[in-house]
Formats: sequence, structure tokens, C-alpha cells
Amino acid sequence: MNRRTDPPPCDRPRGAPTTPLFVTAPVARAVHGLLTLIALGALVAPGWAQAQSGDGDEVPAPGVSLKASRALQDNLPEDALQQAPTFVSGDRIEGQTGGVVTVEGAAELRRHDTVIRADRLQLDQRTNEAQARGQVLINRNGDRFEGPELQLNVETFQGHFEKPSFTLLKNEGKGDASRVDFQGEDKAVAHDARYSTCPRTPGADWMPDWLVRATRIEFDNVAEVGTATGGVLEFKGVPILGAPYFTFPLTDTRKSGLLPPTLNIDNISGLEFTLPYYLNIAPHLDATLYPTFMSKRGVDLGGELRYLQPDYAGQVRGAFMPSDQLRDADRWGYTLQHDQRLSASRLGLDGNVGLRLNLNRVSDDDYWRDFPRATSSLTTRLLASDAVLSWARGPWAVSAGTYSWQTLQDIDAPIIPPYDRLPSLALRYSRDDARIAGLNDWNWTLQSEYTRFESDPLLTRQTNGSRSLAVAELSRRWLAPGWFVKPRAQLHATRYNFDNPLANGARSATRVVPTVSLDSGLIFEREASYLGRNFVQTLEPRAFFTWTPFRDQSLLPNYDSAANDFNFASIFSENVFGGNDRISDTRALTVGASSRLLDPGTGAEVVRVGLAQRYLFRDQNVFLPNATGLPGGDPVAERLSDILLATRVQWSPRWSVDTNFQWSPGSRESVRTTLGGRYTPGKYRVFSAAYRLQRGSSEQYDFGWQWPLNDLWGEPARTGVPGGGLGAGQWYSVGRINYSVPDKKVVDLVAGFEYDAGCWLGRIVLERLQRSGASANQRILFQLEFTGFSRIGSNPLRTLKDNVPRYQYLREEINPPSRFQQYD
Repeated sequence: MNRRTDPPPCDRPRGAPTTPLFVTAPVARAVHGLLTLIALGALVAPGWAQAQSGDGDEVPAPGVSLKASRALQDNLPEDALQQAPTFVSGDRIEGQTGGVVTVEGAAELRRHDTVIRADRLQLDQRTNEAQARGQVLINRNGDRFEGPELQLNVETFQGHFEKPSFTLLKNEGKGDASRVDFQGEDKAVAHDARYSTCPRTPGADWMPDWLVRATRIEFDNVAEVGTATGGVLEFKGVPILGAPYFTFPLTDTRKSGLLPPTLNIDNISGLEFTLPYYLNIAPHLDATLYPTFMSKRGVDLGGELRYLQPDYAGQVRGAFMPSDQLRDADRWGYTLQHDQRLSASRLGLDGNVGLRLNLNRVSDDDYWRDFPRATSSLTTRLLASDAVLSWARGPWAVSAGTYSWQTLQDIDAPIIPPYDRLPSLALRYSRDDARIAGLNDWNWTLQSEYTRFESDPLLTRQTNGSRSLAVAELSRRWLAPGWFVKPRAQLHATRYNFDNPLANGARSATRVVPTVSLDSGLIFEREASYLGRNFVQTLEPRAFFTWTPFRDQSLLPNYDSAANDFNFASIFSENVFGGNDRISDTRALTVGASSRLLDPGTGAEVVRVGLAQRYLFRDQNVFLPNATGLPGGDPVAERLSDILLATRVQWSPRWSVDTNFQWSPGSRESVRTTLGGRYTPGKYRVFSAAYRLQRGSSEQYDFGWQWPLNDLWGEPARTGVPGGGLGAGQWYSVGRINYSVPDKKVVDLVAGFEYDAGCWLGRIVLERLQRSGASANQRILFQLEFTGFSRIGSNPLRTLKDNVPRYQYLREEINPPSRFQQYD
């Protein structure tokens, strides 16, 4: 905060002589100092009163520190603002009370939100008109204007400033003009103006890296928008964008209007040019139109609508390309997400009622490869569409929904589509306070479900049908500081009805499978010291027993079951399959142990090591159908499962290492290996590396990074600067590479450079996405970001954030600025 060393002057008291007044500089400064002390006393009075007791007549003890009870306020209430005093000071003051006052030599007029300085200042107290000449400075709520001559009404803030330069507070905008017209407290018009957010260099030859040059720029602080007429955007002295009329933001507040165009080069679509238009329809509703010209394909008309209300929220996004030259057909796609809390009372219900919609559809099977970034689905070739209505009250929960899939087939790599569930009805009742056999806190759950499964039997090679199931579960957990025990019993009853007979001629089938399990563990702790560092070390052995009898399920269709991933969560579970069509006859004991090193001060986990293995008492004879949908597979006869070993080490906040091994005792080799590490020494510095092996399937190396290149040839910048980044003049390298060892090639690549010039940032990024074994989509993304103004180019920020682990934006949101930052 910039403050003057001398206290602000005070105006003359009422009742002073009306004859012309002449005050020499020493006398003026003396009066100035006396009145300032009186003003400061009024300021600290509220804080002083709080320090008193009784009626406030006590005298404070020596040495008591006086503190103001109120923080500096950017804005005063309207009534307080009307009563705020006006201070006038200078080397020479001449005038009459209620008339014209002339101040010469270091002249200054100061109110709560306005400061005017000049060599000569004249104020007409009857009209509140002020005229200032010679090195004029006006500071209004932190916005500063400097120039040779000013005429202004200090009450209405209407007037004009000749040949000023200016600095705006909210976005650090700077510029100059031949004239600025003040049209009230919140509006100003600059003529023959230049505007930029780059820092101002001393001298009259200021030429920022980028600027807007316009015949007229209107600054509206209410709408928080700048409007340029006859404007040109220049970068490094070269015009890059011009328009007879355009607007730009003065803050981050949303506003309707054209957004900066985006530009990138794609190997499928050619040159892509998008001119977005944003519609700020309402505080809770907005839309963006994305018309895109593709040189090799035509015009893609895209749009997005977003809405937010207390009871519902969602978004709709769609695109339509008529006569796509790539496929000689119309192409389209849309996605809709909607979540709503319905009024239960209007439906005659108690409790909570919710509606969820998730709809995704595209025009054809090739859409995923021709528009690889158009869908947000995690499975680009399986597009889900769900509609679910739910109700919950206390222990009861009911849901009814439809779940369908659009499967995008590839003739070179066909996939079996999942079954649609049309409909799926579910009921659940759960309590955690039951009393059984004299013991409280038993958890019991009853859930039932009816689902109709439909798909193309020619693709699935299974009959369509319906499934009804009921699952009852009873469990209780005993927990103490050094141990826990949790028994659980489950009964799974299922009935099927088929459209076509099974291999044995049956059109229906039933299955009842009981399961019991016992989970238990011990927790030991001790104080330990390693490498000169103190820890709390734990040892946590765990044993999990489960028993499920064999039930022949080989003839049953598989509608929704799949093998669970073999990891530390699934090895301590009853069923090796997910879904409800296969329940494994697991009769096993899983034994494991983990040990942790904890920081005794913070409790943070520094080291974790885990080991687990399962022992089968009997063969597992329930397995999934083969790829043709027919019974197949071999029983699991090996008594000992693969051994799981996992470690995590984060000895310091900078370093972290993770390892996971799945080791087969039979083949005496690792079946699956994952090694990963991350180094994060400071802001905007991260490097990660990983090795992943799935024996017989894949082997990959993965590297990701964000790093300032200036570290290689200069003194590293260790801390960030306000607003983000490490300061002006910094180059950054950023990217991620995924390399396939069997294919001997880079599968996916995102790599590029960022340059931070302070008032602008430049980015160039190469992106390569593997579409199939023989083809890939590649594009180059370019962007110029003018700080506090706009971005021009494609948008690599989302690409970098989605792909580079721990990537940080070079510009961060900060607290709104205060006018006291430029208070002088």
C-alpha cells in the first residue's frame, strides 16, 4: 500500500471569516497537522471505547496500545458517504467559505473515494466544479488518471481529462487517450485510446507487447465491460484482430458477446476455425454457440446450454454437421445431463424424490473416430443413456430407471454390446440398529430388484429375458482400539424368465446361494526411528474367511457379470465376480498384513507396505461364459492365489513412489507390475514416471511433466508470484508421453511449451490420440492469452489438465483487489 508520509490536510471549520484568506505554507501545514490529529482521534474512538469499562470515564493505564476497531472500507454506505468530509491542502490556499478556493503548489483535494492532485487546483464550492492544471492526478476508487488538465464535478463525477494516461484497479488495465470524458461515477469514455494490461514503462514511448487501439473505448464499471469502437488488437506491433465494434471484460464477470476465435490444425479435419458466441441469458442460465469451419469437411454447428437452480441443474450439448465431406452424410451428436430434486409433497409422498437423466447419442458408428473429442464418455464406443427416478425416506429407498447403450462398432475390432435394462426396478431396506440375540447394532439389509434385459441375440448369442432377485444380508462389526471382527451372512435368491429356451429346454430358472464370511484384524503400534527420523509404526495383520457353496450356473445367461479386478479390495471380498448373474463358489481364507510409518506430529502416512494371498479350500467351479456366450472355461484348481504386494513411500512432500506387484507362485514370475514415482519440488514443477506390465497383454511406459525451462539456464525461481506463474520471462515445458513396448511406438502424446510474459501467455501443444491399431488423430493447438483481456487460439488448457498429472494453470484466481492498493 502506497501512503504519503505527511498526514492528509483538513478543510477549514465552519464559521471562518468570509473575507479572502491567504495562508502561508508553514501555517497551512500546522493547521493541517492539528486537524489531522482530531480526525485520527475520531477514527480510533470506537476502538478506545471498547477498551473501557463502566461509563467510559476511566483513564487508560500507561502503555496501553490503541487500535482501530474497524478495517478500511472500500465502500461506505450512501448516508455516510454524503457526510464524508473533503480535505484541501497545498502550499498556498486562497478563497472564501462557500465560494471559490484556489490552491497552488502541491495542491490536493481528498474525499473518501477520490483524490485529485495538481500544481494548481481551483474548487467552486457552490457548484462542486474543480479545475486542475499541471501534473494532474485523479484517483477514483483505485482507478488512476494522470495528465495536464482536468475539469470535473467532484459530486457527480462528470467532466473531462485532456491527454491522460490511466491505470484501472480491478484488472490492472492501462492505457492513454487524447481525452477522457467522465460520465458519472461508473462510466468513462476514452477517445483515440490505447488499452493493455502490460506494465507501463517510464517515458512517453510506452509500447506494450499487446494493446487495443480504438477511436473510442467506453469503460462501464457497472456492467464491467469495455466497448471498443473502430478497434484493432495488436500483438508485437502487428494487427491480428480488428472489428468495427467489440467488447472485452474488465473483470471475470460473465457477459454476452463474441468470444475470441479458436484455431488449430488437425490431420482429419484440416484447418479448424471456431468463432464462439456466449449468451449470458440469466444469472442461472447461459449458452454458448460453437460454429466451426473445417477446411476438409465443412461447417459443424455446435452449442451448449447450462442451467442451475436450487432444485435442479444440468447441461445440454449438441452438434450438427450437414453433408460432412469426410463421410458424405449428415453427422450429429448430443449429450444431456440433468439432476433434479422433486417436491415429494406435491406427489403425495414423504421423503426425498430425485430425477437423474444422462443421455448420449451420435449419428453413426464412425463418430467416435471422426470427432474424438466430442464426447465426454469414458468409453468412447459405448455411450450410455440413463433415466432414473428415485425416492428415499429413512431406511427405505426405491428407484425405477431405464439404462440403454449405443455401441459404436468397428469392423476391425467388434465388441459385444452390453444389455439394455428396460426397465430396472429396485427396492432397498436397511437398518443398522437391530437387536439380535441380546446384542445391539446389528446391520441388516434387504434389497430386491426386477430387470428386463434386451440386446441383439445375434451379437450376444444369448436369449433376452428378465431377472428378479432378492438379497438379504446380516452383519455386525465389533471394534476396539487394537482389533476388529466382522461376521456377515448373505442369502442371494434369483429367478429368470427367458424369451427363448435354454440349451436344456427350460424357459425359466431359479438359484439360491448362501454366503457367510468373517473379517478380522489386529492393529499394533510402536514408536520407531529410521534414518534419524521418528515415527509411529503399525503392524496390521488381517484374516478374511468366506464360504459359498457351489451352485451350477453354467446354463444361465450372463447379463451383467464380469470378473473383478484382482487387487487388495477384491481379495478381501466374497465374490470374485461383479454383477448378479454369477456368484462364485469361493471357499477360501485370505491372509494379509500391512505396516505403516506415521508422522507422530501430523499423523501423515509416510510409508505403507501391504502383502496378501488367498488360499482356496476347494476348487472354484463357477466361471464366466466364453466369448461366444456359451458355457466354457476351466475350474480354478490352484490352492494358492497370486501374491499381491504394494508399497507407497512419501518420505517428503517432494517425492512419492508407488509399486504394485501381482506375483504368480506357479509360474514364478510377475503377472502384473506397476511402478510409479512423482517428483514435485515446488510450484509449476512436477515430473512423473510410470511403468505398467500386464504379462501377455500390454507393457507401457508413461511420462508426464510440467517444468520451467529457465531452471536450465538461469537462477531457478522458487516461489510463485501473485496471480500465478513464476514471473515474467519464464518458459515452461509440459507434456505426457505413453509408449507401448510391444507396438514399439508412442501411443498417446501431449507435449508443448508455455511462455509467460507477465501480461500475456503463449502456448503451443501437439496432441496425438491413437484411434485404432493403424491410425491416430493428430492436431496442433495454439493459444495467445492476454491477461485480463481474452484468449485467442484453440484451448490446450483442458487438454493439458486432463492429461498431465498435477498440471497447474499459470494464472490463478486471486482475491478481488482493494482500492487501498493504489491509495495515494
